[in-house]
Formats: sequence, C-alpha cells, structure tokens
Amino acid sequence: MANVEKVSVALTPEMAAMMREAVDTGEYASASEVMREALRDWKYRRAQRAKAIEELGRLWDAGMGSGPAVDGEEAFARIKMNLDDKIAQRGEE
Repeated sequence: MANVEKVSVALTPEMAAMMREAVDTGEYASASEVMREALRDWKYRRAQRAKAIEELGRLWDAGMGSGPAVDGEEAFARIKMNLDDKIAQRGEE
C-alpha cells in the first residue's frame, strides 16, 4: 500500500475489543485490515441502498403512470367474484 492516509478513529470499548479479538485470533493481520473491510462493506451497503431507492422510485413512477388509483376493497371484491365464477364454471363441466 504505497498511497495510504492515516486517520484516527474513536471506537466504543466494545468495538475496540471486537477489533482486537479479530486481530488476536488471526482473522485479520491488523486493525487497519479490519477497518478497511468494514469500510468496503459500508460502501457496498450504501450502493445497494442507493439501487433500492432508485428501483423504488422507478416502481413508484410506473405505478403512478399506470392509471388512476382503484379502491382496494372494490378491486379485491371484483377479483374474488371472478374467481368464484371460474370455480363455478369448473363445477359445471
């Protein structure tokens, strides 16, 4: 790592103990490795959240563009009636 910047980070005692344990058990070579992985994970979660928000916006726009809202109770009643009719028709066959 030729180009690094040292920073100071304040951690709770519990977080510091977790970091020391990860290094002491050999899971990581140094506290810096722990922090770098934590930051990579944080970056990934932020990117995933941004994608989810973008998708939610796309779905919202699609929903808004699909036409006027329909009352949920009426829609479910209509679906139930259609299903009841199909079931009744099968019974007649």
